[in-house]
Amino acid sequence: MVSGGIVISGQVPADPYRSVAEQYVKLVLAAGQHDADYVDAFYGPAEWRAEAEAAKRPLSDIDASAAAVETQLAAIAVRPEPQQAELWALRRQYLVRQLASLRSRIAMLQGRGLTFDQESRALYDAVAPARPAAEFEAVLAQLSATLPGDESLIERYDRFKQGFVIPPNRLDRVFKEAIRACRERTLARIDLPVQERFTVEYVTNKSWSGYNWYQGGFKSLIQVNTDLPISIDRAIDLACHEGYPGHHVYHALMEKHLVRDRGWMEYTVYPLFSPQSLISEGTANYGIEVAFPLAERLAFERDVLFPIAGLDPKRVQEYYAVLELVDKLAYAGNEAARQYLDDRLDRAGAVAWLEHYALYTTPRAEQKVKFIDQYRSYVINYNLGKDLVRAYIERRVGREQTPLRRWREFVALLSSPRLPSGLQ
Repeated sequence: MVSGGIVISGQVPADPYRSVAEQYVKLVLAAGQHDADYVDAFYGPAEWRAEAEAAKRPLSDIDASAAAVETQLAAIAVRPEPQQAELWALRRQYLVRQLASLRSRIAMLQGRGLTFDQESRALYDAVAPARPAAEFEAVLAQLSATLPGDESLIERYDRFKQGFVIPPNRLDRVFKEAIRACRERTLARIDLPVQERFTVEYVTNKSWSGYNWYQGGFKSLIQVNTDLPISIDRAIDLACHEGYPGHHVYHALMEKHLVRDRGWMEYTVYPLFSPQSLISEGTANYGIEVAFPLAERLAFERDVLFPIAGLDPKRVQEYYAVLELVDKLAYAGNEAARQYLDDRLDRAGAVAWLEHYALYTTPRAEQKVKFIDQYRSYVINYNLGKDLVRAYIERRVGREQTPLRRWREFVALLSSPRLPSGLQ
């Protein structure tokens, strides 16, 4: 014992953070009573959720308790064996940052106003770079040259995309084949618990295109939104992102390595508006290219998915050449959200921005603004998250640019408590 805190040395036989971790989980569950989207997953003791539902603690009370937990955490000092030092340091940083994010979300629920960038830093431990409209205009000029015609660019692009929509009566078969292939490639590189599995549902009237609801016990429910036409590229994207090696694998590895093997209870809850989401979304998006490097993806889609969908496999190269250009407009969605949430664009202006700079059809642009209304600065987690994860993995891989080494570093990240700021 030392004045002002606890010092644990050596092997760390007991968990000095257990009380803090349990209090953190209960505070997240309490906050979830005020924010229906906040608790994305929970597979801890059922009585903890029941207690939160019964108590319905006021936000001010939750915040005061969170502040007290922060003080407790600051008083704990852990000195593990050298080989464990980094992991324990990451765990401490995770708890510190997740608690700070929780308090920021509570402040927002109490009416505190934040700019888009202030909010993303407070909640997700990262700020997306601002991109000028001129950058997007340059890409649009390239696309206009690639898709010639007399109509507007959005009309030409939409007509082009219509040629690659999966017919509704073939969607389930295409998606199941994509899942099978993503799972096969993932299992060849990652040792997953034998009990893992997920089920798929098709839903409507959602602001998102796909969602993974992790159930615990290495099981997920994946929902695919069929409100809008689904193009062929989304099959691999969704199968990888929501399933293998994306969200389903991320949560399963966290449960296996951190909860079950180490007893770190803070990972039994996933607060959506927190730094954990940037890691989750970033790895899910980067995992697509880890599982399916472009050349292999094109071959698989040409030989398997396009025929199942009844599409012309000879057009695979043409389709992905256009998508490669469109991908350079990814940050246009961030700019729409930044201007909309900072009151520099109204709703109609945000829809128009997305139509022009992101080449969204009006229904898709309206769906995106609906997403921004619901999830706000969360949009940065997809593109900035992917870019940060890719840069981190490539630095770790270094000169050994092999699929095996990339998978190894990717799995290590999935299984660790690393924060977004720790990727930079």
